[in-house]
Amino acid sequence: MQLSRRDMWVGALLIAAQALVLYLMGQPTICTCGYVKLWEGVVLSSGNSQHLMDWYTFSHIIHGLLFYLGLWYFFPRLSVGMRLLLALGIEIAWEIVENTPVVIDHYRQQALAQGYIGDSILNSLSDTFAMLLGFVLAWRAPLWSTIALGVGLELFVLYMIRDNLALNVINLIYPLEFISKWQIGG
Repeated sequence: MQLSRRDMWVGALLIAAQALVLYLMGQPTICTCGYVKLWEGVVLSSGNSQHLMDWYTFSHIIHGLLFYLGLWYFFPRLSVGMRLLLALGIEIAWEIVENTPVVIDHYRQQALAQGYIGDSILNSLSDTFAMLLGFVLAWRAPLWSTIALGVGLELFVLYMIRDNLALNVINLIYPLEFISKWQIGG
């Protein structure tokens, strides 16, 4: 099964709308430092979530894996193109909500997000494309390898920066002091 041209055009329009909404919300187009890096590897830096990729890019790949698996399981009769558009809509909605003042302020209270100003538009779009990559990988790969990739990425990022998608969700919903202490090395 292939994606139709209509699916691709609708997807492109959704991504363009994401960029426009973030622009209208006042998010910077690129890093406020004035330049673009392919990778920002320092979590506690003003460049985190400002450049093309960072440690949280892996979480967005996992979003794509999870969106594909969830939509495949719960909506097996939908075309893969429709599932992709739903996943894209969910990701874009999250990217917009994530950059609202309320969520930015909430993140700032976490150990690894002090000084967080939200995503640059470039980083937000890159996160969306990372989700698309995860979705396509899950669509094309065997189930066992999709699960192994998701678990592997979670463990890798946890080891490297003491954070990952699971901890990020926990800290967003109900921050736990012992997690914050552990994340900053305490």
